[in-house]
Amino acid sequence: MQFDQEVLNRWSNSAPFWEKHREIIRQMFAPVTQALVEDAQIGSQDAVLDIATGPGEPALSVAALVGPEGKVVGIDPIPEMVAAARRAASRLEFKNIQFDVALADHLPFPADTFDSVISRFGVMFFPSPLDAVREMLRVLKTGKKLAVAVWHFAERNPFHYSLSRVIDRYVDSPPPPPDALDAFRFASPGKLRAVLNEAGAIAPAERLLQFNIQAPISVEDFWALRLEMSDTFREKISTLSNERMAEVKCQVLESLREYSTDREMSFPAEILIVSGVKGGPT
Repeated sequence: MQFDQEVLNRWSNSAPFWEKHREIIRQMFAPVTQALVEDAQIGSQDAVLDIATGPGEPALSVAALVGPEGKVVGIDPIPEMVAAARRAASRLEFKNIQFDVALADHLPFPADTFDSVISRFGVMFFPSPLDAVREMLRVLKTGKKLAVAVWHFAERNPFHYSLSRVIDRYVDSPPPPPDALDAFRFASPGKLRAVLNEAGAIAPAERLLQFNIQAPISVEDFWALRLEMSDTFREKISTLSNERMAEVKCQVLESLREYSTDREMSFPAEILIVSGVKGGPT
């Protein structure tokens, strides 16, 4: 199943900003990366596939973990994201990693290739999550694990709602359909685990990860970062007059100060880590 071209365009437009903020984004979501490493049981010398890698995370962090005898492949459907990931790998002089343009539901790898498959905040945007999970299982070696991270409910994640609850007062924002390609598509506990079960994963499991998203930037800089990361936010506020925009910014900054210290922004966050094992032939 193909991505909608509008969706691809939106992520393409955001790619330069994700590259610009790559290091801060890496820091913010390092606890999620660590959880994926633990649940996918990634170790030294492993071959690992990172799906929807964006500008290279968590693939680059995992490449440092598996070492020179290991191998990491990162894929993403957005060429601009893949180009950014390749630039990052070149700067870091990593030799055990490659990045390719590919779709999650049509992986260009033979069966039984990888020791682990991971995806951080990608599966919510897959046109067919069931087909994608089946592909993940196909390319996994028997007895090995996949692990994916998705957002828990929006109201548990002020990283998102501190902006959206203000912007939505000014811009008509009807709730998305239940299975729309949205950040909170799999927020309900059990929903994604059921997909893994249907796809044939053995012992599908789910756990709630609670942590703090920390960013060493000011309130103003965080506002700018979130607008640049999110094409949806940029699109919404583009409809506002200068006066309304000033009101929105003022209210958002006031909302964000609750999560600000002298040195950084810190948001309580909740993520679901969903994992499963590839079974052997029956």
